[in-house]
Amino acid sequence: MSIRHSTAVWNGNLVDGSGTMTVGKDWFTGAFTRASRFADGEGTNPEELLGAAHAGCFSMYLAAILTKSGFTPTSIHTQAEVSIVDGPTIDRITLRTEATVPNIDDATFQAHVARAKKECPVSKALAAVPEVNAIATLT
Repeated sequence: MSIRHSTAVWNGNLVDGSGTMTVGKDWFTGAFTRASRFADGEGTNPEELLGAAHAGCFSMYLAAILTKSGFTPTSIHTQAEVSIVDGPTIDRITLRTEATVPNIDDATFQAHVARAKKECPVSKALAAVPEVNAIATLT
């Protein structure tokens, strides 16, 4: 398996400083500040990037296990909501998924969703998060 690289640079103190995070080989570079992380300031933050990674991993893993079980998804769209509270601590992640999967009933689909939530690599890496929910609907 390959090793992936991302970088972050922070300049200055916590209150007045700022930084950038770069994903991969300059695929995405986003500015971040204290305000973009803990308030509604412009820019991104580590929690948004973590949410994107979790949503992507979950969607791919769900597609893989559905396909392996004989159900080929047409599309899987997942939005991750990452909650950060005082500490600071990530206390909750909610994955909201809408999927088009022909010839599957909801109970079978939900069983695959539960498995993907538990087994995708990013979910495993985030095992310390106290609450991770997956809310999934077939479209």
